[in-house]
Amino acid sequence: MKLYNSATQKREEFIPKDPSIVKMYTCGPTVYHYAHIGNLRSYIMEDVLEKYLRYAGYNVKRVMNITDVGHLTSDADEGEDKMLKGARREKKTVMEIAKFYTDAFFADCEKLNIKVPDVVEPATNCIDEYIKIIERLMEKGYAYFAGGNVYFDTSKLDKYYIFNDHDEEDLAVGVREGVEEDKNKKNKADFVLWFTKSKFEDQELKWESPWGMGYPGWHIECSGISMKHLGDYLDIHCGGIDNAFPHHTNEIAQSESYLGHKWCNFWFHVHHLNTTSGKMSKSSGEFLTVSLLEEKGYDPIVYRFFCLQSHYRKNLVFSYENLDNAVTAYNKLISRIAALKDEGEIDQSAVKELDGKFRAALDNDLNTSLAVTAVYDVLKYKTNDRTKLYLLGEFDKVLGLNLISAAEKAKNTEAKAEAASSESDPVIDELIAKRAQAKKDKNYAEADRIRDELKAQGIEITDTPQGTTWRKI
Repeated sequence: MKLYNSATQKREEFIPKDPSIVKMYTCGPTVYHYAHIGNLRSYIMEDVLEKYLRYAGYNVKRVMNITDVGHLTSDADEGEDKMLKGARREKKTVMEIAKFYTDAFFADCEKLNIKVPDVVEPATNCIDEYIKIIERLMEKGYAYFAGGNVYFDTSKLDKYYIFNDHDEEDLAVGVREGVEEDKNKKNKADFVLWFTKSKFEDQELKWESPWGMGYPGWHIECSGISMKHLGDYLDIHCGGIDNAFPHHTNEIAQSESYLGHKWCNFWFHVHHLNTTSGKMSKSSGEFLTVSLLEEKGYDPIVYRFFCLQSHYRKNLVFSYENLDNAVTAYNKLISRIAALKDEGEIDQSAVKELDGKFRAALDNDLNTSLAVTAVYDVLKYKTNDRTKLYLLGEFDKVLGLNLISAAEKAKNTEAKAEAASSESDPVIDELIAKRAQAKKDKNYAEADRIRDELKAQGIEITDTPQGTTWRKI
């Protein structure tokens, strides 16, 4: 399997450090509001990656953090505290907000067939881990105390910018207008590891530390949680491309300075979901959530299908027209699967060939678009339906598109529609009633004659415990 590694800017063969287990870390949500569908695109693609690794035979341990404290929004560690913003907006405590939106996030994940990671750790659970790392960084000369806060000293690194080339002189003090320069920093790129002095005087969550009552910076959370559950090495770290700088850059800086060796081999970044007017966010335009799509009549799985039709390293443009096109394509696909009959013996040669195409697509930098094409290849292949159903079920362990269950549901819906249509034809209803009376009178010859008469008209009847149904054949 070859994956694009954001740290080296090239595709490389994926080889875990320990062949017995893939150690995978995912940046989780900041739980101050609902996740928008742009956020969830990243989790869908990471879910496919994890499921394909398992499909390919790897044992995977995947860890995700939940950011339930702090998270200031600029690369100067200034800006707006998202958790406090949510608490003030809804007049709740920070922990009430965190619980509500954590539950909402995983409810959305369930609707999208996103597997819950093996370990989900709230940031507030790991304060001791952060303090241990920060103390060691200070001992080694990579961190300093100034103005009541502890900062990481980026000037001590041979290379700070990992994912792209940056000119330090071109870096803004903050990411947006109105952010004040932090005069305590030795260097523009330095970042806070621990706050005791904050512009938020009513910060709700604070802990004792060697530097006074305070709370951790955003970046230290992922390093501490990852090391707690996955040890000193990571095989692959996932996240949205907007986290590459400064968040993932700062994770690497503090983790490798603390450990004294390379920390993570592969960096997997999912690109943006844009609207026709630009990058999707919670603060501009229509707030697009899974619940909103459902209110508009869309199955969340169709949104997953929409995402899989594009490569994770390409920006994807969302519009309702594009989603409607995905609905049409998905429904046609499910109809074709619903027409398959579970008959015949599994054709092992067909399985080998078609499974090979599916694996080749995903081995090619997780090309989900080609993997979906492999689904259509199964339907077109000259083999029996049981083989096709088996392969579709196997592929769906990775794709998560409900291919088999949605097809069964479509069959049942069609049967109900046909049964309902029978109630609107009085001529057929009358013949079926006469047949029922003939059977009651033990006039089986008459009952059979009526059945044959209906069959000649293209009507097939079925006797069930609930009564007699019919359909056109």
